[in-house]
Amino acid sequence: MRVNSEMLATDLLLMNCPDKYNIMSATNIQFSVAVHMMAGLGFHEGQEVTSTNLASSVNAAPSFVRQILSKLSKHGLVVATQGKNGSCVLARDPSKITLLEIYRAIDPPAAFAIHSYPVQRGCQVSSNIKGCMMKVLSDGQHVFERSLAKRTVADVVSEIRGS
Repeated sequence: MRVNSEMLATDLLLMNCPDKYNIMSATNIQFSVAVHMMAGLGFHEGQEVTSTNLASSVNAAPSFVRQILSKLSKHGLVVATQGKNGSCVLARDPSKITLLEIYRAIDPPAAFAIHSYPVQRGCQVSSNIKGCMMKVLSDGQHVFERSLAKRTVADVVSEIRGS
């Protein structure tokens, strides 16, 4: 194949790294669901909210919501009561709970990760990309986490209310 100026970078990669490409992506939604739930509790601050109400707001299975509530409770972010009349409330003032605390309570995979595909030995890019990307992705994760540390549940609730 002859290289010309109209070729896309992906064309060049495919030409230089001849292997079957399998595009695979994994998405973890637990953090966004947890923030949704915490915002719901913050929106109704001082009121007891059931996991069924939260599941309805998220439009998710109650068992999934309870699983996330369990993680949030173990990290001291919500106080939950179990049983027929079970409910939950924020453990602290919404302005004192950061999105980073929620992120860490949920313990999702890193926001940025190096793929786990095996190295294509005949491809210089494939042989070196993981080492090159390690610092870039680590730096990106730190920037992401610093951003989460600056935002609170109260900020999210305020944005929802449009104030």
